[in-house]
Amino acid sequence: MSYKRQLISNGNPMEEIVGFSRAVRVGPFIAVGGTAPVDENGETVGIGNVFAQTTRCFEIIKTALEDAGSGIHDIVRTRVILTDIENWKEAIEARKAYCRECKPVDTIMAIDRFVNPQWLVEIEVDAFVAKG
Repeated sequence: MSYKRQLISNGNPMEEIVGFSRAVRVGPFIAVGGTAPVDENGETVGIGNVFAQTTRCFEIIKTALEDAGSGIHDIVRTRVILTDIENWKEAIEARKAYCRECKPVDTIMAIDRFVNPQWLVEIEVDAFVAKG
């Protein structure tokens, strides 16, 4: 069986400069890359607020999944990446609003920092569009 590769863009000019997509769908599988808490102009939202930043990340992810012909209900894995592991509870509180029904597996981890030091969190998800 051969699957076509569908690239999902959200208009970020860096997509062309460095060669990445917001999401990629191959057959029933969709990968959504590290999603930062930015608005339509690339400005950080929720500065200092992990809950607000996590919510914004999931809103961007929701749109990317919908653009790929899917939705939040198809998420099978989330990766919550924080700059301070002590913020995990606030991030998971925001995640619950999107993942309570589909109950994907989850990884929570911390790193030193992101490219933009205002970002406290990035989210990655994988989704699988099941038939029937």
